[in-house]
Amino acid sequence: MDKIIRLNKENISDEHICCAISDKKCLEGYNAKKDWLRTEFNSGYTFQKLNVRGKVFIEYVPIENSWLPLEGKNFMVINCFWVSGQYKKHGNGKKLLQKVLDDAISKGMDGVIAISSDKKRPFMTDPRFLKYQGFEVIDEAPPFFRLMGIRVNPDAEFPKILETAKSGTSPDKKGITVYYSNTCPFTDYYINVVTKNYAKENNIPIVIHHLKNKNDGRKMPIPWVINSIFYKGELITLEMKANKHLDKLI
Repeated sequence: MDKIIRLNKENISDEHICCAISDKKCLEGYNAKKDWLRTEFNSGYTFQKLNVRGKVFIEYVPIENSWLPLEGKNFMVINCFWVSGQYKKHGNGKKLLQKVLDDAISKGMDGVIAISSDKKRPFMTDPRFLKYQGFEVIDEAPPFFRLMGIRVNPDAEFPKILETAKSGTSPDKKGITVYYSNTCPFTDYYINVVTKNYAKENNIPIVIHHLKNKNDGRKMPIPWVINSIFYKGELITLEMKANKHLDKLI
């Protein structure tokens, strides 16, 4: 039976964290993600995974140290949560989520929250799964973001999305604007190579914002810090895909 492993500074060098390691184009981003985790472990960031080579993991952090533009206290924030391929429909998502709830309770926290959306979308935790596990929508932000939460302390006040993250648009209205962090192994390649090349080939102005710390994340115009691409101020995708995908959207 596969077991769940908690990563730390001692074992992260040897442990597999994501399928990106099999993609040589994303090797630099894969290493950047591991470096990011080593730093964030000092802030209480937690990465737990099934002991397999696949996307079966959950990442979370106390709200006080979260990069997301949220206000509140004493809640645990889920960042990235994946169960993919052959590991679906075996209770792995529920097991990983229970690890977060157990950690929150053991630390005397009031509950757990996660940014989701109006429906199932790529790279985001499925809102139907969260609802089935007892989460409810506690705040919203344009164009489709939903903050969902569950309380273990019924008297606690739920956190909220910062008002500055509810514009749903980028302040830059000229061409492509990108925000990304090294919280995902794929972002480095798909932003600095694919998206940048697309803009150059099509003579479109591009501004890239690399989020490097919590303060950068809290200044986001949307409640998302992994990867987001705007065109003339409008959010067009959170995904990382080839140029033809961008061309279709734009």
